[in-house]
Amino acid sequence: MGLINPDFGTLPELFSSVFTHFRGQESKFPIARKVNGVYEPIPYSALEEDVQHFSAFLRQNRIEPKDRVAILSENRPGWYLTDMAILNIGAINVPLYPSLPPNQIEYILKNSGAKAIIVSNMLQLGKILSIWQNLPELTLVVIMNRLEEKMEEVTDLNVAKEQGKKLIEEKPWIADRAPVDPDDIATIIYTSGTTGLPKGVMLTHRNICENVKSCSSIIRLDESDCGLSFLPLSHAYERTGGYYLLFACGASIYLAESIETISLNMTEARPTIIFTVPRLFDRIKMNILKQISAEKQAKQKVFHWALSIGEKYHQQIKEKGRPSKVVSMQHALADKLVYQKIKKKFGGRLRYFVSGGAALPQKIGEFFQSLDISILEGFGLTETSPVTHVNRPEKIKYGTVGPAVNNVEVKIAEDGEILLKGPNIMKGYWKDEAATNEVIVNGWFHTGDIGEIDKEGYLKITDRKKHIIVTSGGKNIAPMPIENMIAESPYVDQVVVIGEKRPFLIALIVPDYSKLKEFATAEHIPVSGNKELIEHKSVQGLYEKLMRTVSRQLATHEKVRKFVLIEDPFTVENGHMTPTLKLKRKAITIRYANEIDKAYNTLNMVYNTE
Repeated sequence: MGLINPDFGTLPELFSSVFTHFRGQESKFPIARKVNGVYEPIPYSALEEDVQHFSAFLRQNRIEPKDRVAILSENRPGWYLTDMAILNIGAINVPLYPSLPPNQIEYILKNSGAKAIIVSNMLQLGKILSIWQNLPELTLVVIMNRLEEKMEEVTDLNVAKEQGKKLIEEKPWIADRAPVDPDDIATIIYTSGTTGLPKGVMLTHRNICENVKSCSSIIRLDESDCGLSFLPLSHAYERTGGYYLLFACGASIYLAESIETISLNMTEARPTIIFTVPRLFDRIKMNILKQISAEKQAKQKVFHWALSIGEKYHQQIKEKGRPSKVVSMQHALADKLVYQKIKKKFGGRLRYFVSGGAALPQKIGEFFQSLDISILEGFGLTETSPVTHVNRPEKIKYGTVGPAVNNVEVKIAEDGEILLKGPNIMKGYWKDEAATNEVIVNGWFHTGDIGEIDKEGYLKITDRKKHIIVTSGGKNIAPMPIENMIAESPYVDQVVVIGEKRPFLIALIVPDYSKLKEFATAEHIPVSGNKELIEHKSVQGLYEKLMRTVSRQLATHEKVRKFVLIEDPFTVENGHMTPTLKLKRKAITIRYANEIDKAYNTLNMVYNTE
C-alpha cells in the first residue's frame, strides 16, 4: 500500500519505476477517457511507448535540457503524455490554463522564453497563431488533435509520435532519459495573479517528489484506487495530488468529460478519491436537498432523522472518543436507509474527497460528515508544491486544514502570518529575485495567510494578509469569516465584503438564482429576468433579514451595514475570478465602483441624520 517505489528523486525516475513495475500487466492502466460514451483505458505500455516517441521527437527538434516547453490544453491523455516527455528529456514544463486569452498567453510565453508549445485543439492553436509573430523564441508548435488542414509550421501529435518512432529505430539512444538533478527545475507555474502580472513559480523535481512522498503517507492509495480528474492539470493542486500522487501509487485516473458531467462520470468511474474545490460541495449539497424536498413526507423525515443521527454520532466521537451503543445502532440503520443510497450517487466506492484551493465552510464539511462522507480539507500554495497541511482520515477537524505534512515546518509570525519551511518550498520566482527575497526570508516562506495552530497542531486559516480591511476608523477586519457566514445562506452564491478606508463594511452578493427563483415562485413574484428579480422589494427584504441574522453574531465594527445584489456571477471569463476560482477583489471593486459609492452615500445619509 502506498508508493510503488518510494526511492525516486526526480519525476522521470518516478515515471520509470511505475512503468517498470507494471510491465506485462496489460489489465492495469494509468488513465481512462471517454470514447463513444464508454470509458476506455490506456495501458501503461501504450503510454510509455508514446512518451518515448514524443521525447525523441522533441530532442530531434532541438529541445534541450532546461528549455521551456508550454502546454496549453484541457485535461486529456495528451497532457500526461507530453508532460512526461518534456520532463524525460530534462526540459521544463510551463502549463497554461486553456481559459487564458491570447495577451496573457503571450506574456507567459515571452517571460518564460518558451521554445515550444503543445496545444490541444484548433481554438487554442488560433490563440498561438495570433501572437506567434511576437514570440521570436517560440520555434515549435504541436497540436494534440488532428490538423484540419496541413500547416507547414505546425505538427500534430500523432505525426510527431510517428516521427519519433522512426528516429528511435535509427538512433535508439535518442529516447534515453536525460540526466536530471533533483534540484533542477521541473516546471514553472504562473500564479493566477489576483493583483498585478502573474509570477512564474519555479518548482524543482525535489520540491514535487518530496511533496508526493509526504502526501502518500497520509492519503493511503494503492493499485485498487482510482480518481476522477476534472480540476485543471495546469493547477499545482491537481497536478501533484490528482496526477503525480495517483500515478506514483499505481492508482488509475479517470478523466471527467466536463464539470457538467461530473455526477454521471462518478457513477461510471466509481472513484475512491476525488480532489476538488469547495464550490463542488455547495452544488452537491443543493442537489441532495432539492431531490429530498421532491420526495414524499415520510422519506423527507427519514433523511432528516439520518442527518441528525450522523451529527450526533460524530459529536459523541469528538467529545467522548466513541459513540454510545444506541447511537451506533441508529447510525448503522441510517447507513442502510440513507447514507448508502447517497454514496451510490458518487459511485459507491468513494473513501474521501480532498478539498483545497479555497476555504471549505465548516458547516458544509459537517453536513457531509453527517451523511458519512469524509472530506479531507488541506492547505497549500503553488509556491509550496503545493500541499503543506491536510486533515487526517482518522481525525478530521472541520474549520481547520489539518496538521502539517511530513517534512514541513510551520510557525506563526508575530503579526499572525503563517510561515513555512521544507523541501517543498519553491526555488523562487522566475527572473524575479526581488519578489523571491520578499517572500523567502531566512529560509522561511511567507504565505501571506493569517492563521492559528491549536494544541493538536491543526492549522486554522483566518484570512489573507492582503485582504485585511482597515476601515477609516482604523479597525482591522478579516473579511473571510464574515463572507463565510453570509455564504452559508442557500440564497447566496458568491460574496465579497469590502470597506477599505471606509467607515463601514458593505457586501456585494451574487444570489443563488435557482434558489431565489424558487422563492419568487412561492411568493408569487412576477419577474422576467435577474435584474428585475434582485430589485424587487420582497427579494431585498429577504437579504436584509439575512444581514440582520449575520450581524447579530458580529462585533459592532464587523457588522455589514449595506449590501448590493449583483446581476451577473463572478467568473473567469468576465475577469472577476482567477483560473483557480479565487475572487479578484480589486477587479470586482473597480467594476462595481459606482454601485459601491452609491451604497456608501446612502449609508452616510442615514448615519448623518441619526
